[in-house]
Amino acid sequence: MSQHWQTGISIRKISDNPNHHLWNNNGTWFIHYTLHPTAMTKRRVRQSLNTKSLTEARILRDSFFRSHEIRFYGREKASKRAKEYT
Repeated sequence: MSQHWQTGISIRKISDNPNHHLWNNNGTWFIHYTLHPTAMTKRRVRQSLNTKSLTEARILRDSFFRSHEIRFYGREKASKRAKEYT
């Protein structure tokens, strides 16, 4: 029996750490997150944000996760989820 699995991204906002998912590598900010392509596997991703500004890195991180939430959950549900974090 075949089971369909949709790649998911788990997004958590930790208010105590405004730099959650951000990593500074020699002055350049990166975003890091984990993808779950199947129920049994995961893939850690680190992607350069191409900025040395922490403020810009936070904006880019938030935009990245917002766009992925919209793609995964749809615009309406993503908007409801965003309100839970503010």
